Amino acid sequence: MSYNSFGHLFRVMTWGESHGPALGCVVDGCPPGLEFTIAEVQAYLDKRKPGQSKFTTQRNEPDAVEILSGVMAHEDNDEILISTGTPISMLIRNTDQRSKDYGDIKDRYRPGHADFTYDLKYGIRDYRGGGRSSARETAARVAAGALARKVVPDMKVRAAMVQMGEKKINRENWDWDQVNRNDFFCPDESVIDEWADYLNRIRKDGLSVGAVIEVVAEGVPAGLGAPVYAKLDTEIASHLMSINAVKGVEIGNGFEAAEITGLENADEMRMGKNGDIEFLSNNAGGILGGISTGQEVVARFAVKPTSSMLTNTKSVTAKGEEVDVMTKGRHDPCVGIRAVPIGEAMVACAIADHYLLHRGQTGRI
Repeated sequence: MSYNSFGHLFRVMTWGESHGPALGCVVDGCPPGLEFTIAEVQAYLDKRKPGQSKFTTQRNEPDAVEILSGVMAHEDNDEILISTGTPISMLIRNTDQRSKDYGDIKDRYRPGHADFTYDLKYGIRDYRGGGRSSARETAARVAAGALARKVVPDMKVRAAMVQMGEKKINRENWDWDQVNRNDFFCPDESVIDEWADYLNRIRKDGLSVGAVIEVVAEGVPAGLGAPVYAKLDTEIASHLMSINAVKGVEIGNGFEAAEITGLENADEMRMGKNGDIEFLSNNAGGILGGISTGQEVVARFAVKPTSSMLTNTKSVTAKGEEVDVMTKGRHDPCVGIRAVPIGEAMVACAIADHYLLHRGQTGRI
């Protein structure tokens, strides 16, 4: 299986399977001299790890990260690690696999899952949790994203769930402080109870539901990206689309731009008090012509419902027999919840990569 890496200068390769002994990543191209702690990396992994509420899979994984290479301890504080410029390898052990839960679907394809296409392409598939097609693979991306945040000075990348199934937030109630206070990473306190009741019904019916996540990157320098084949929004969209279960991405106002006039869509400009150009809106999501404007970079992505459900669905076996499939085991009724820190990580990686590319091409930021 090829294509297990992404990025240009800040390049990440992930490895491992859902039910293997471990998974991890190698970050190649991380600049030397970056200071960070294992606790900082672990904090992002803790946001993504399973079993934190009744609304996520009850698989019990600590997702404890181990850093195997590419760093040295700070001479005055051994808790602080300093990147050396060589590949940084990070490992996360799997400790709570239950491969027997998947025995019934060994030869059956889950509708809506990668089971069929993996078998079609490779002639073999890892039915134990889906192998590389499992959302478990994304833990390594979150670890890499923690380092990416260190590459761009003063950059802050945050995300929130703005829609679960048919339930949307009221954007006038947006409060970043609420995001880490509820089980849904939701910025609108007024919908939390409604979302909880809604997902409880979905879960008890043995079904699943999709979600929309919004990612906002602040402190992104102007000038990152390229005009044609390496647009910053192209790279962000590619990174987000590579997340398992993601089926749609939009930048800025996205598809809404098709419904309004050019005047409404234009991000008009004026001169600020300090002599800087100021935008009066941000419909472009902080990117024009593939290059960052210095405004907040805004992206949204849609996550489909989990394919593994405790309800019968029509399918076939590898031998062509018509069957019904019901997946036992522990699965997310809304995998979009744990996609929030993954989306943050992938946007951070894309911006860090283009920060280094811009510095290498122009010699300045």
